[in-house]
Amino acid sequence: MPIKFSYILAAGLAAGIGIWMSGGSVVVGGVGDGENATPAPAVRVAEQSEGTFRVEVRKLFAQDRQAVLEVRGRTEAEAKVAVRSHVTDDVIDRPAREGAYVAAGDILCILDRGTRESRILEAKAAVAEAEMLQKAAKQLSSKGFTAETRVMTVQAQLDAANARLEEAERELRRTVIRSPINGVIESPMAEIGAQLDKGSVCATVVNSDPMIAIGEVSELNIGQISENMTAEVELVTGDTFEGRVRYIAPAANPDTRTFRVEVEIPNSEGKARDGVTAVTRLPLPVEKAHKISPAILTLNDNGKVGVRAVDQENKTMFYPVKVLGGEQDGLWVGGLPDEVTVIVVGQEYVADGQVVEPVIKTAEVTQ
Repeated sequence: MPIKFSYILAAGLAAGIGIWMSGGSVVVGGVGDGENATPAPAVRVAEQSEGTFRVEVRKLFAQDRQAVLEVRGRTEAEAKVAVRSHVTDDVIDRPAREGAYVAAGDILCILDRGTRESRILEAKAAVAEAEMLQKAAKQLSSKGFTAETRVMTVQAQLDAANARLEEAERELRRTVIRSPINGVIESPMAEIGAQLDKGSVCATVVNSDPMIAIGEVSELNIGQISENMTAEVELVTGDTFEGRVRYIAPAANPDTRTFRVEVEIPNSEGKARDGVTAVTRLPLPVEKAHKISPAILTLNDNGKVGVRAVDQENKTMFYPVKVLGGEQDGLWVGGLPDEVTVIVVGQEYVADGQVVEPVIKTAEVTQ
């Protein structure tokens, strides 16, 4: 039976592959082993052209960078006091009005005095009687007609009468409710004719000068902020104020790991209102940094982000970088020498320690 040509061809191919494998090296996935490893693209190009691989480089020089930390938050009044009644009675007068400015000590509400004045008269009469008894007891004691204990008893009665008089006078003064701080009266107020129970609010006074801009700062940035730092506060209304840091929380919020920061801003004209969305900008200390194009960033074998550069001997090296911030024309990074020659074209095709031929264009030198 004649042998088919396809069988003869298959047998020949199998024999050829076996001979090649017995005398050569096996490459899996394009990667060899040891001296047979697949070289980097730049090395292969250099070997084929019998020269070094050419890369485009650019010189970078460190610059002073003034970073600004933005903190989003809201405004909060310096003080907001709900002025409460210490007695129970009806409001008979309300000299102040919502939205009006009041100074500390100004009258907000006047309550009905009721029988409080008569209690004062009664307390005064008790004091007068106790004073006469004390005087008589002292005279009798000096002549030996009464015991010293009688003098002490009468003195105690006088002290008690004076205490009742003082309490009655304090009770009467409490019918006039005054503002404890300077500020503006917030709506609503207690209406005339309404009964205020003990602890009920007559009015809420808001002191908005100075105004406070509050926000939360990450634990990564809190170390860059200090008290009395200058700050710029921009409100959602468009108004901008200059202020200073007056408070930094000593402990982080356990839920968010952020720290409360307060910036005090002057508000004598009352333009800043309580509870308005605010953006606080804090200028951080000046630091040395490089502005680069994101396109030149690369990864090393360990997965770190950085740039490849060439040294004075034209050998390549890898510098890991830390991204500090971004702008429309590039990224600010740290971690590089003050002066460095980075590879801007070809950095993905070279290995660390490889000798290359750098080509630099004078017009593209960054300073």
